[in-house]
Amino acid sequence: MIRNIVFDMGMVLLEYDPVKVCWEYTDNPEDVEWMHRELFDSKEWSLLDEGTLTDAQALERVQKRLPNEHLRWLAKESLEHWHEYNIWAKPGMGELVKELKEKGCGIYLCSNCSVRLRVFEYEIPGIEYFDGTLVSAEEKLAKPNPAIYERLFEKFHLKAEECFFIDDRQDNIDSAKGCGMDGYCFADGNVERLRAYMEEMEIL
Repeated sequence: MIRNIVFDMGMVLLEYDPVKVCWEYTDNPEDVEWMHRELFDSKEWSLLDEGTLTDAQALERVQKRLPNEHLRWLAKESLEHWHEYNIWAKPGMGELVKELKEKGCGIYLCSNCSVRLRVFEYEIPGIEYFDGTLVSAEEKLAKPNPAIYERLFEKFHLKAEECFFIDDRQDNIDSAKGCGMDGYCFADGNVERLRAYMEEMEIL
């Protein structure tokens, strides 16, 4: 029996456009492409999620790859302010979280994110209904490493077979299933399809 719902954050609870912040500081598409490639799609970004690199360390490494002072400045502004522009609530998810909570489900977050989540977690729809949040950078573990799910179960005293995981990446779902937690790949972002599946599973 499913007693707990575990949500991913980006592209599940929150919409995310990695380069949206850049357009606040430039109108040059080439500048934005530089930021996409060298900052938001970089190894440093993954290390921020893993909690093994600070913002200052990541910025220093990224700036060394950039060819001019303008792009180095843009990287600094984009890194410092991305959470103010790049994320917004996924329509319909706040209502779904509330409904699940009212049905008696425990609600949890398991997200690959830097420690900056604590700055903007109030943006997460339905955050007031969550019973616990687990952030990769704080645990020094990132999905799809199975250890992050084991940490989730341990930290919140959950049984894997009583949890249902919603994530937009199939590799994360597969890894969770390997730990005994069933799940649903939300790659299409279709909330009504997710609802129908949960009703079929008698979760809703």
